[in-house]
Amino acid sequence: MSNTILSICVYCGSRFGVDPAYRQAAEDLGRAMAGEEWQLVYGAGDVGLMGAVANAAQKAGGDTFGVIPEHLLKHEVGKRDLSTFVVTENMHERKKVMFMNSDAIVVLPGGAGSLDEIDEAVTWRQLGLHEKPIYLLNVAGYWDALTAVMDHIIAQGFADESLRGYVNVVEDVPTLVADLRARLS
Repeated sequence: MSNTILSICVYCGSRFGVDPAYRQAAEDLGRAMAGEEWQLVYGAGDVGLMGAVANAAQKAGGDTFGVIPEHLLKHEVGKRDLSTFVVTENMHERKKVMFMNSDAIVVLPGGAGSLDEIDEAVTWRQLGLHEKPIYLLNVAGYWDALTAVMDHIIAQGFADESLRGYVNVVEDVPTLVADLRARLS
C-alpha cells in the first residue's frame, strides 16, 4: 500500500435499516472522507446507506467513484451525478472494479450483499492477494454477531488466529478516520 490512502471502498446497505444511527454514521463517514480528501468508492446507488454516504460526501465537496451493475441501475437508482460513474456487466465485475480502485475497505451496516463483499475481501486477504486494511464500522454493535462468527470459526479450527487481525473493528467514524490517518504516516 502506498503512503497515502486516496480511495476508500465503502460497502453498505441499499436500505437504511431500523436504527437511525446507521444513516448518521453513513453521513458522517461521507463528510469525513471529503474532509480528508479521500475518494469514496462505492456501489453507485442513490438509496439507503449507499445514497446517504455518497450524498454527504458530495455535499462536502468530496470525490465520488460509483460502480453499479447494469441490472441494478433501476433498483438501486444509479446515481449518475458522481465524479466517476461506471456500469458493469455483473456483480462480480462490480466488486472487482471497486476493490481495484481502493486503498482501504470500510463496511457499514448492510445485508447479504455487504456480507458477500466483506467475506470476499477477507478471504482475498487471508490468501495473501492483498494487504489493504479492512474495517467493520460496528455502529450500535451491528457487526457483533459477525465478529462472534469469526471467533467461532477460529475456535473450531477452520482458521488461524490471524483471521481476526485482517479485520479492524471500530465503533465510530472519528475512530475510523484517526486509524486511517495513522496508516498514512
